[in-house]
Amino acid sequence: MNLPEINTNLFKRLRFILVETSRAGNIGAVARAMKTMGFTDLVLVTPRFEGALDDPEAIAFASGAGDILASARVVGSMAEALQGINFAAAVSARLREYSPPVLTPRALAGQLLAQPELHAALIFGNERFGLPNEIVEQCNVLINIPANPDYSSLNLSQAAQVLAYECRMAALGGAPSVRQPGGDANDIGFQGEAASVAQIEGMYQHLEQALVEIGFLDASNPRKLMPRLKRMFARAQLEQEEVNILRGIARHMTGRRPAGSDK
Repeated sequence: MNLPEINTNLFKRLRFILVETSRAGNIGAVARAMKTMGFTDLVLVTPRFEGALDDPEAIAFASGAGDILASARVVGSMAEALQGINFAAAVSARLREYSPPVLTPRALAGQLLAQPELHAALIFGNERFGLPNEIVEQCNVLINIPANPDYSSLNLSQAAQVLAYECRMAALGGAPSVRQPGGDANDIGFQGEAASVAQIEGMYQHLEQALVEIGFLDASNPRKLMPRLKRMFARAQLEQEEVNILRGIARHMTGRRPAGSDK
């Protein structure tokens, strides 16, 4: 079974826009949230202090995502921030009477994946005041994170992390990312051919035989050893080469090769 192919375009066609941000640390933390999920396009609209991208606090909170800050842009209007964008999503914990359609982060991610023609922007407001109604009303959708209704206030970077995570998982087709040392941030890593049921069952028989021969398993009183081993290996989703390795270990435990084994 092969893992789904990553839709790398989603990583390139999603922009994060921060509007009138007050704290430099939040800008750096958003950059970090973006980089951990493989996104790079960051735009700031009129931050409330000078030198936002060079601020020591922003750099400290970015924690290794300085390249995201270095490539980010500061603009003076939403019109500039939305250049090249054909789908805008306002992110807010506060629902509006005249808001665009409301989506969850997961629903948005699915829509962006299903419509590759969309060049989208996620728009986050000021930490204290959020997004003004005029910006929300200009957006295609309003994104509302279904948090605890008794305390739904997320930090700016936390909200960005939730959105970035959902979009990444959509791009991965729900498959977990397995990054190899030195690999690209969007690379799911090497995946071997999944072992068949017959191959795994043959490995179990071989392993059981070896455990009996070395005296670790009492064939007359096996208890629950093999079922527990099977449950443990089932969680690993064994590949063919991994089955061969385990059979090779079993062979060396007994000092002989059973009939029908691959090793």
